[in-house]
Amino acid sequence: MPHLARHPVRVIPDHPPRIKTCPMLIAADYPFMDVFWSILIFFLWVAWLLILFRIFADLFRRHDIGGWGKAAWCVFVIFLPFLGVLVYLIAEGKNIAHRDMEQSAAARAEFDDYIRSVAASQPAAGQPAAGQPAQPGGQPPQPSA
Repeated sequence: MPHLARHPVRVIPDHPPRIKTCPMLIAADYPFMDVFWSILIFFLWVAWLLILFRIFADLFRRHDIGGWGKAAWCVFVIFLPFLGVLVYLIAEGKNIAHRDMEQSAAARAEFDDYIRSVAASQPAAGQPAAGQPAQPGGQPPQPSA
């Protein structure tokens, strides 16, 4: 069997052994508790973001403080994020729930008023619309084709 010559370095270098090219990343380099810890940190980060957006939504719908108060809370929450969120929740936590209930009640009342106004303007089923004569037998008028 003829001896195979090596390629010149500038054309094709020798390939490293297969063990060095295919390391086993997950099982060897990332143990279970590291995976668990990463998932926990990610979950807490997402929960914190949800609370942060909730605080900003509550802050901008408030009517009891002015623009400078809102700006001060925003600066506090942006520059000291964890402390700002905790302080806002401690100071305004109960009021957040009251504002939520008030907003929900107002939305429900507005929806009920809308339903009543639409129901009052529509004739009941089987009844002629205002200004149209009733058909004999109590049937509504048939549309003309």
